[in-house]
Amino acid sequence: MPDLEIHQYEVDGHLGRHLVLDPRSLAYRRRYTGDPLRPVEWAPKVPVLDQQNLTAQGIHTSQLFEGVDDVDALGSCCGNAATALISVLHGLEALDAAGLSIADAGAAEAWAIGLYSDATHRDQWHDDAWPVQDCGSSGLGVAKALRHRGLVDQYGHATTAEELAMLFQTGPVLMGLPWFSAFSEPGPYGFIDADPTWHTSPLEGGHEVCLTALEQVDLNPDGTVADSTVLRFVNSWSTSWGEQGSGRLTVGTYRALRPEIDLTQPRLDSR
Repeated sequence: MPDLEIHQYEVDGHLGRHLVLDPRSLAYRRRYTGDPLRPVEWAPKVPVLDQQNLTAQGIHTSQLFEGVDDVDALGSCCGNAATALISVLHGLEALDAAGLSIADAGAAEAWAIGLYSDATHRDQWHDDAWPVQDCGSSGLGVAKALRHRGLVDQYGHATTAEELAMLFQTGPVLMGLPWFSAFSEPGPYGFIDADPTWHTSPLEGGHEVCLTALEQVDLNPDGTVADSTVLRFVNSWSTSWGEQGSGRLTVGTYRALRPEIDLTQPRLDSR
C-alpha cells in the first residue's frame, strides 16, 4: 500500500468524510493551462438527496444489506455527492441501466448508500466497512468505486483555485472539506461562510459535497482567481437545508481550508 496521507474525522449521521491523499494522484493533477475561466453550471438529474431521515423516506437498511438493523442516518456523504455527480455525466438510458432512479429521491438515496458501501470497501487504509460499521469514506474511495462500476473512465485532481476553475469547465467536482458548525446554518443565498467568524466555531467533522457551479469568476490583476469568486454545491441534507438543498462558499474560504480539502473530478472521457 502506498504511503497515504490520512486525516480521520468523527463520523455521524450527517458527516462521514475522511481526507485521504495518495501521492500517486499528483500524476493525475490537471494543471491550469491559462485557458479562459468562465462561469459554468452543471445540473444533477437526481433530486436533492437526504442521508438523514432514512426510514421516513421508506429506506430500510435491514432490507438493503444482510445482518444490519434499520438506521435513520448514515455518514454516506461521499456516496451522496458522487451520486449527484454521476447523474450529470450520464444520460437517462445509462443511469437507468445502472439502476439509478432520477424520479424517486428515496430510491436514489438507497442507490447512494450502496455506492457508499462500495467506497468503504475501496478505502483499504482501514479495516471497517459498511455494512456493518458506519465508518465514513473519502473522495478517493468513492472515485475508485465509480471506476470499478464502469461509470467513469478516470479521475483527476486539483490543488489550486485555478485548477479547480479549469476542471469546472468540463464537469462537476467532488469536494471534501472540514465542516464547522457555522456551516450547518448557512446565511442568505446558502453561503456557509456568511459569518466571518466561521473558523472560530467548533469543528463538527468532515463532509463531502458535489460542486456544481462556478457562479462568478473574479480575477486578480495577475490573472489568478480572486477570493471573491463564488462556488455552489449541492448538499445531501434534503431541500430544507440552505437554498433548496444547495450551498455556496467563496474561493477565499477554499484557500483558507485548502490543507484539509481534496478536489476530485471523476470523468467520462470515452463518450
